[in-house]
Amino acid sequence: MPKPGLHSLDSLDARARPPARKRRALRYPWESLSDGQLLSLRFRDLGLRIAGTELERAIERLYAELATRGIRFRPHCWLSQEWFSPDGIPGIAIPFYLAHPRLIRLERRLMREVEGGNRNWLMRILRHEAGHAIDSAYRIRRRRGWREVFGPASLPYPDTYRPRPGSRRFVQHLGAWYAQAHPTEDFAETFAVWLKPKSDWRKSYAEWPAFNKLNVVEELMTSVRGQRPPVRNRLKIEPIEHNTRTLAQHYRRKLAHNRQIRLGLADELLRRIFSAERPRKGAVRAASLLRSHKTPLIAAVARELSMERYSVQQILRMLIERCATQKLYVRGGRRDAVAHSRWMLGRLASLYSQGETPLLPL
Repeated sequence: MPKPGLHSLDSLDARARPPARKRRALRYPWESLSDGQLLSLRFRDLGLRIAGTELERAIERLYAELATRGIRFRPHCWLSQEWFSPDGIPGIAIPFYLAHPRLIRLERRLMREVEGGNRNWLMRILRHEAGHAIDSAYRIRRRRGWREVFGPASLPYPDTYRPRPGSRRFVQHLGAWYAQAHPTEDFAETFAVWLKPKSDWRKSYAEWPAFNKLNVVEELMTSVRGQRPPVRNRLKIEPIEHNTRTLAQHYRRKLAHNRQIRLGLADELLRRIFSAERPRKGAVRAASLLRSHKTPLIAAVARELSMERYSVQQILRMLIERCATQKLYVRGGRRDAVAHSRWMLGRLASLYSQGETPLLPL
């Protein structure tokens, strides 16, 4: 099933974009290409550079924030396919599309969002990734205080996690309670809150158990203030200048991955509402229940979210197929099951319409 609201890469308009009212000098020859033509290019053929872009100015702001805190470390940055800071390498990989407005438009058209696409969001992610990089640069995770507060960094990184939204043991920075995913993410999120200029963490987190983590981060950063980091390698992992994959291949893979995430979320929600075991003789199949209430469910969710009925219909169709494949049954009363189904359909439709790709089911 095609993702509602997303364009297929094969159906992108092959025509060039209409000329601007006042044509400016092109920095790259591919800027005036249509989406279809642009997608046929390889990453290495884009010739992208950070120098002279908004990214460069954002990185300089990050360096200034570190300097204000007395930290000599400056993480090196490079363009790659996505955000990450490799273990043991004190640097930051930044998504290629942030280096040019034309690529930002392509990302938004295909993925419905641009991670780091505005100044505030960009700086929040840079501070988070700087936390990972400074951890590698000074080997901070090896320190006893780090392990006692954040836990062992050696824990396996999970494919999924179930956050506790009400927990005050973790700071809130990037959203989706990301600090709860892993000890290294907990540290990076806490560092980002601590680093932010004019941060009021002493006041806003005063009554939280996470306050102790922020104090520990300050102690750790005080211990490295003015020192050169012992790890100073400038390695770059998966830089785009060496990448021979086309943009079309990249986005097909990314869209397929996001679809799998959404299917995982759908399965998680279905298991909350329905049962994989027949609870009693004569129990109603979940797929049958959804089919019998298809029309009112679609109408209600489409109206609540101001979505096209077709898009909601496609999501419900996917849910019915998943119910049939997993042989799920209704447990409890039909009335409650229909109410829960309406909530589930609304939740998934909202995620699809906003282009969100949550790391895990909540």
